[in-house]
Amino acid sequence: MLRFILRRLGVSAFILVLGSVFLFFITVFSGDPLEDLRESRDRTAPQQMEARIRNMNLEEPWYVRYWMWAVGVAKCVTLNCDLGVDSTGRDIQSALTSAASSTLRLVTLATVLAIIIGISMGILAAIRQYSGFDYAVTFASFLFFSLPVFWVAVLLKEYGAIRFNDWIADPGISLTATIIIGLLFGVTLASLLGGDLRRKLITGAASAVFAIGAMLYFDSVGWWRQPALGLGLIILIAVGAAVVLTYLTVGRTNPKILYAALTTIAVGVVGFFVFQSWIKEPTYPLLLLMLAIGVAVAIVSGWLWGGWDKGIAIWVSIGTAVAFAGATALDQLLRNWGPFLERKPRPISTIGSGAPNFEGPFWTGVWDWGVQLILPTVVLTVISLAAYSRYTRASMLETIRQDYVRTARSKGLSERVVITKHALRNALIPITTIVAFDFAGLIGGAVVTESVFGWSGMGAMFESGLDRVDPGPVMAFYLVTGTAAVLMNMIADIAYAFLDPRIRT
Repeated sequence: MLRFILRRLGVSAFILVLGSVFLFFITVFSGDPLEDLRESRDRTAPQQMEARIRNMNLEEPWYVRYWMWAVGVAKCVTLNCDLGVDSTGRDIQSALTSAASSTLRLVTLATVLAIIIGISMGILAAIRQYSGFDYAVTFASFLFFSLPVFWVAVLLKEYGAIRFNDWIADPGISLTATIIIGLLFGVTLASLLGGDLRRKLITGAASAVFAIGAMLYFDSVGWWRQPALGLGLIILIAVGAAVVLTYLTVGRTNPKILYAALTTIAVGVVGFFVFQSWIKEPTYPLLLLMLAIGVAVAIVSGWLWGGWDKGIAIWVSIGTAVAFAGATALDQLLRNWGPFLERKPRPISTIGSGAPNFEGPFWTGVWDWGVQLILPTVVLTVISLAAYSRYTRASMLETIRQDYVRTARSKGLSERVVITKHALRNALIPITTIVAFDFAGLIGGAVVTESVFGWSGMGAMFESGLDRVDPGPVMAFYLVTGTAAVLMNMIADIAYAFLDPRIRT
């Protein structure tokens, strides 16, 4: 495996070099970098022209300029990169650091959401083939895949930002809208859970009544501007995660797995009161420390309760601890939604990745950082969601028809074990290829999204470099996206070996 990885790294490096030469060449000869100054009547135009020639090394042939750039990139091996300056004299490396952090946080979140939601929808659609849920997922997938990115972005700016900001100033949901939303929730949940007609009617009716009642309650207490979960809902979320994880791993065969998770929740409740001051006014190191403590407690709990399934008990307890920590963080975020609205009455901006000169406590700062991610993240997630759901559905349908799956069923294994331990692992092998290409592709696709939402990320850097016929920013964009493509493909190769041990040979 090591020889294979080293060989792939060598081939990938060679391809990156060839691609960089080609991109540098076409960028340099795509126009005249001095055209705007040649037509300018500004008295300082000659001085500006000399400065630009000096910054871009225009007196040198293109291959010499490429070599100078390559030598600067080679210094990255010693963590001393030198990417030069752009046409305006600004250091490209510092601009790249800022742009890459902005784009990567956007693309990473969108990729994770698309993977989780898309694969889950694909699995459920395959299990319930030709059901109403399957048809709905298929229709939504083709719809999302066909929508132009810029059009979706403009719609989200209108309804997700402008109209939402108007609504949140005096929030309220009419009775008609409440009933419609509740019925849609009931139909969706009934279709998702499946069963015969009687079970679907009962599930749908109960879910619709619950949703309608919850929205009426939220409306009456002004929850939309002063929301919170409370310790009760935090515990309920953690218990739900414990039950789901236990069912997916061992079902009802070993209740000690559930006891380990419940013990983790009990210790988490104690920690909720012990670390209350840290929770209300944290820092990122404190959050990581509390999460590490929760994981350590989960490992001890799983080890003590696990019996012959210690490994599974530990992982289920860790998942439960993460769910408890996530629900606790969500509760604090919701509690600080009101203070955030006081500082920023129109919370979601249509331009930019954050409010300039925003000041506030930790959680309100997280709101300012996070709400600007919502709209562009939704756009990029929708782009990838269709591909993940369709490929996962097709892969699952092909896998569950294999002989070894029929053999597993004939041995009397439960459908949960057949799907999670036999079919899903093999169905995920082709999906890893999509993940590898999609991550690098999303960085390139973010150019349009960032342009619509006014993000100062990799897309803006790439676009400005092309407009000014400046290869420096363009090559910085290529350096990040090319490296991301190589690394993601390498991770995909390693994931192949994990999912199918036969690949290791």
